[in-house]
Amino acid sequence: MSRAPDVAQRIAELRREITRHDHLYHVADQPEVSDEVYDALLAELRELEAQHPDLVTPDSPTQRVGGAPVTGFATAVHARPMLSLDSSAKEEDLRAFDARLRRAAEGLGVEVAYSLEPKIDGLSVELVYVDGVLERAVTRGDGVRGEVVTAGVRTIRTVPLRLFDGTGYPRELSVRGEIYLPIDAFDDVNAELINQGKQPFANPRNAAAGTVRQLDVRLTASRPLRIYCYDVLAGEDGYATQSELLAALARWGFPVNPLNAVAQDVDGILAYFRDLEARRDELPYEIDGVVVKLQDLAARERIGYTAHHPRWAYALKFQPRKEVTQVLKIMPSVGRTGVVTPIALLRPVNIGGVTVSRANLHNVEEVVRKDIREGDHVRVERAGDVIPQVVERVETGDERGAPFAMPTECPSCGTPLVRSGPYTVCPNALECPAQRVGRITHFASRGGLDIEGLGERTARLFVETGLVTGLPQLFDLTVDQVKELEGFADVSARKLVDAIQGAREPELARFLYALGIPEVGGAVARSLARAFGTFERVRSASVEELMAVDGIGEVMARQIHGYFNEPHNAEALDALTAPGRVAPKPDTSGRAAASGAASALAGKTFVFTGALTAFSREEAAELVRGLGAKASGSVSAKTDFLVAGEGGGSKLDKARELGVTVLDEEGFLALLREAGVGAGAPAA
Repeated sequence: MSRAPDVAQRIAELRREITRHDHLYHVADQPEVSDEVYDALLAELRELEAQHPDLVTPDSPTQRVGGAPVTGFATAVHARPMLSLDSSAKEEDLRAFDARLRRAAEGLGVEVAYSLEPKIDGLSVELVYVDGVLERAVTRGDGVRGEVVTAGVRTIRTVPLRLFDGTGYPRELSVRGEIYLPIDAFDDVNAELINQGKQPFANPRNAAAGTVRQLDVRLTASRPLRIYCYDVLAGEDGYATQSELLAALARWGFPVNPLNAVAQDVDGILAYFRDLEARRDELPYEIDGVVVKLQDLAARERIGYTAHHPRWAYALKFQPRKEVTQVLKIMPSVGRTGVVTPIALLRPVNIGGVTVSRANLHNVEEVVRKDIREGDHVRVERAGDVIPQVVERVETGDERGAPFAMPTECPSCGTPLVRSGPYTVCPNALECPAQRVGRITHFASRGGLDIEGLGERTARLFVETGLVTGLPQLFDLTVDQVKELEGFADVSARKLVDAIQGAREPELARFLYALGIPEVGGAVARSLARAFGTFERVRSASVEELMAVDGIGEVMARQIHGYFNEPHNAEALDALTAPGRVAPKPDTSGRAAASGAASALAGKTFVFTGALTAFSREEAAELVRGLGAKASGSVSAKTDFLVAGEGGGSKLDKARELGVTVLDEEGFLALLREAGVGAGAPAA
């Protein structure tokens, strides 16, 4: 007689018991059994699953640690945009936020109360569950789409692989949380990296992000990452307040920060903030402020969002950490655009758990204004707790060096430097080695073509040896050439060359960003890609066509147009996109993919206000952009349509004053149908 049913039952019992003990140990900090008992349960489960591999499931506790490294990261769209927060370190800005919110709430007849959370300095992720089982984990990315990092996130002990039975969780659930590395673990990781001769992480947030994004999840599993969850992006609408939602998350098995609280007004927020700031150094994780959210969940949707942040939430930031240290040397550094920046080399100082040994002095005018010299003692802060900056000179009576003066020639190529406003610039863009190194490093960066292994050190080797004279030559490199360089052998050389070759068909937006076009950051690159669809169309666009893209004004349009039409750039781009090198993939998310019937909306400007039912305002804005229209955040005489959902507010009044066409949601859907898009359909 088969014993399979008994085995399956025992496996299920073991999984439930181990999951419960994981939660008690890692989340509740209330273990019930000894390590020996826990290890015995896990060993029994492993043995049974080894004997019956057909019974292994992804949510089993044995599947937290993977074996083989993954080959890369796919991307996925979030259930809802993961927006950033409006923030400030000033009390008056918080009071202004409170006043705005109270005016909006009064119009809706809503009582204002706030939920408060420590703002953990970590990596924001979306956890997606289906039937209570973790299906996908996605980094925040650009807020709309992120990297799928499920394998690494499965190794985090505080992430439930299966939600608690009998707790009423929805069938499909998307939860937002913050992954962090405890401070003591951060110190241990950095000590190990330094011992291995590797670059340490700058801060716990970078350490968390770098650990989650490891291709070899065994390394991820070796570092004790943690998570706190604080929001539901999709799947649960049955709760009235943030406090009720957090209680539900805890019932389902998610870690919820025990320091979360509620306040009725600004004075209550400030009392919580000051208490948390005083306890900041006692916490086991890094925080940089307090997150303030409207308690009423339904009112949040009615109050709404800007393109970047919710109007009902705010981050009150701590003042940056500051310490005093000494300037050992001021050294000019040449960037990829030719700007020469004075860098202060400092006597190493610990600022908030991070060792700082260099700081940006920005430009020569800033150095003169602050009168910073070699030998001075200075107060250094990590702006946003990340980027070191010299705030001011501290008078000590010590002997000072001579006033700093910028060199007259480029320290990299010897070309005479020129002044451009407050900046000092090397005009030798084509031949300057430092600029070449900067361009290659930027091109291969994570926001660019994301070529693993091609950082500043390797870029410098390529340039110094003459192996690479420009971006096109990267794609001609051979394993035999690379393995001759210092620090490379056959395997590492092959790995780098494969990574470069694997980047030959990048997304168009990534490619545009990677080129380092003046004024083109990630957001503008995405707008250009959506608007024109192909690299050749972007490259050949006129100033007027560029100005028609949402967010691009005349000055920016002329700089972009000038970049593509500068003869040396044009020659380099021809070589870079020649057959066998780089072929950017067409972007099909915007107007280039819109149907011919949709051309009637091309160039029109829409503004959305109030609460829509068929989709969120962000989704509606993305939809019209995909049809060649613009989506703006404010009403003006140039607005063609105001789409007003429930609770339209001041934008509706202004639109009527200006004679702008006002559509309700049904009218908007009818307009979409006329344009050839089905009601509620997402953008192509």
